[in-house]
Amino acid sequence: MAYVRSVPRAWRERQNKYRLIGGTCKDCGKTFYPYRGICPVCGSSNVEAKKLPETGTIETFSVVRTPPTEFTGQAPYVVALVRLDDGTLVPAQITDVEPEEVQVGMRVEAVFRRYREQGEKGIIEYGIKFRPVVNLESK
Repeated sequence: MAYVRSVPRAWRERQNKYRLIGGTCKDCGKTFYPYRGICPVCGSSNVEAKKLPETGTIETFSVVRTPPTEFTGQAPYVVALVRLDDGTLVPAQITDVEPEEVQVGMRVEAVFRRYREQGEKGIIEYGIKFRPVVNLESK
């Protein structure tokens, strides 16, 4: 059975997903994504929202060739751990590139894209994916 997301939840999460908002713990200094009210490292609730950098480097990746049902139309696709320029590690889908062209160390930038669609009359979810940076000098 496919995962069904509620409209209220998608609406509540839109700001963090659309703007790459993470969190910074004021007690231990850890920065993390996605934002949550409790630090995943030390458990402190002394956390503040932080706009994360939109560029980084691929640390590791995998090509998904047999995806869950709701992502079948996107296969094959690349998922990666992206180390943002401030050091935050972000799980993300890599887009606008053929899977065989993706490499560890590749520079990437955040882009706004469609995540998934829940059937003909379901929710269409959008958020941040990453694509290769063509020319950093023009940014």
